[in-house]
Amino acid sequence: MLQQTLRDLDKAWKAHEDSKVGKRHGPKVEPPRRKSRKDNRQTARFTVSDRFKVLAGGKLRLPKIGDVRIKWTRDLPSVPSSVTLIKDRSGRYWVSFVVETDPAADVLPPADGDQGIDLGLTRFAVLADGSHIASPKYLRRAEKKLKKRQRELSRKKKGSNNRDKARIKVARAHAAVADARRNFHHQWSHKLTSENRAVFTETLNVSGMARGRLAKSVHDAGWSQFVMLLEYKAARRGRQFVRVARHFASSQICSACGHRDGPMPLHVRTWTCLSCEVRHCRDWNTGENVRHEGRRILAVGKTAPPTPGPGASRR
Repeated sequence: MLQQTLRDLDKAWKAHEDSKVGKRHGPKVEPPRRKSRKDNRQTARFTVSDRFKVLAGGKLRLPKIGDVRIKWTRDLPSVPSSVTLIKDRSGRYWVSFVVETDPAADVLPPADGDQGIDLGLTRFAVLADGSHIASPKYLRRAEKKLKKRQRELSRKKKGSNNRDKARIKVARAHAAVADARRNFHHQWSHKLTSENRAVFTETLNVSGMARGRLAKSVHDAGWSQFVMLLEYKAARRGRQFVRVARHFASSQICSACGHRDGPMPLHVRTWTCLSCEVRHCRDWNTGENVRHEGRRILAVGKTAPPTPGPGASRR
């Protein structure tokens, strides 16, 4: 475990140095820090050299720990090269294996149709075919219970066993919300990538929106996690996934004739095109425009700039 910790430290320093000189793309990587005493999440990774072993009875043998009973969620497709033992903040233990898989085994049969997705807060998503996904609002629904657990925690003496028990109750309440949200994202990302040959979605500035007055609702929706699941499942199943450019004005363009009416405030949910006089639902029109733009990107290449024609992004 100590050797693996040193390897992780070396990778963290390398990522920081590469980020400073421009060798690493993306946001700047800060130097590694000491683990906080208040961080209750613990992990331990074992590689092949540590001689862990999956036993015939379904138990896992770990060095210096012994045989551990596991509730398996699925069978391992191959011999694991490493295993990570995780204890989360709510006191639950998880085991994660690194295995080799055959990419061809996950590819699904060809599917007809494609789908454009407009993400939102009132409704989680409005699809180009006119259907929508209701917003479950897991955090909002659990707020009363979370506040009660937080009040109980604040009344406990710092450093006491009762405070630690109350902290675990708070962590478990938050974990239940996160698990329900993740399950919701998995179900819909599975459905969309299974039924469509291509999926197109907006590129939202989630970090910027999360700093405004709608921050709690934005975090509750979990758009980034949902889009991430869509992207990796599409790639694994042989589907196409496209993010439409952030500056593509999908809410301003008529999906019927391509006329651009210009910006409009967010409280305007329906509008009539000044050119063809077709009345649009703002969210459905955005989803349809995202699909048009996604098709265009696939046709001419992902580096092509957005066009003002039919199919466009919102803000």
